[in-house]
Amino acid sequence: MRFAKGHGTGNDFVILPDPDGTLPLTPALVAALCDRRRGIGADGVLRVVRSAAHPDAEASAAGAEWFMDYWNADGSQAEMCGNGVRVYARYLAEAGLIDPEGSFDLVTRAGVVPVTMGEEISAGMPIPRVYVESEATTDGTRFTGTAVDVGNPHLVCAVDEPTLEGLDLTRAPDVDPLIFPAGVNVEFAAVGPAPAGADLYRRMRVYERGSGETQSCGSGACAVAAVALHHAGLEGGVVVIDLPGGRLTATSTASEFLLRGPAVIVAHGDVDAQAIRQLAPTYT
Repeated sequence: MRFAKGHGTGNDFVILPDPDGTLPLTPALVAALCDRRRGIGADGVLRVVRSAAHPDAEASAAGAEWFMDYWNADGSQAEMCGNGVRVYARYLAEAGLIDPEGSFDLVTRAGVVPVTMGEEISAGMPIPRVYVESEATTDGTRFTGTAVDVGNPHLVCAVDEPTLEGLDLTRAPDVDPLIFPAGVNVEFAAVGPAPAGADLYRRMRVYERGSGETQSCGSGACAVAAVALHHAGLEGGVVVIDLPGGRLTATSTASEFLLRGPAVIVAHGDVDAQAIRQLAPTYT
């Protein structure tokens, strides 16, 4: 089983080239691949498959050749991953499957995403929908947050810098299951001075459903940016977001929401498929 390994601001992925959709991928196999001690280790799996070869994407195959079949580290599937989009795009470019300086459309479970290549990669994310106030409780402390839909669910909680530094995110925050029946990514964001060229700045940490605390979350950065703009009373603008793994930039206009940041492929290799499949039953 061939694989590549890549990351976007520290949010890392096992990339499985499977253009014809023949790989028998299962939740247990994904979890085994993402195991950081007995597998390759990652926050999730990106299966590189043509849209026409996957039932979740074949309806979009006429206009977009590739589908991002994204799986969380626990083997659950997710609708959207902003860092995953960029890493997937970098892989396609380095594999000679797209123009490394051009633009293309990528199918995700949250819809078709326009991608622009370059030294950093920009993705046209689903325009975030800020919709309700809710709460998250972690380590015995309750935080008020704002729910945001970015093609996948988020809860953005404002905190100060000392609180952000001291958060224990070794377990999932408790949230309202009536508002988030399928779970939610929970972001904690602190305000800081905006750098040159930006309207707003946030520093954030995130607990991703199905993966735990990660070094970065692209759709979560978009959610944080959307809440920041909403609370500032701005219709659009540029928000710089620093995460433990690096910096992302979100740009909101009347017609689009762009996420820009780096994406790197760090390794290629072969998985011992038999060893991984022997490990997989541990996760069933």
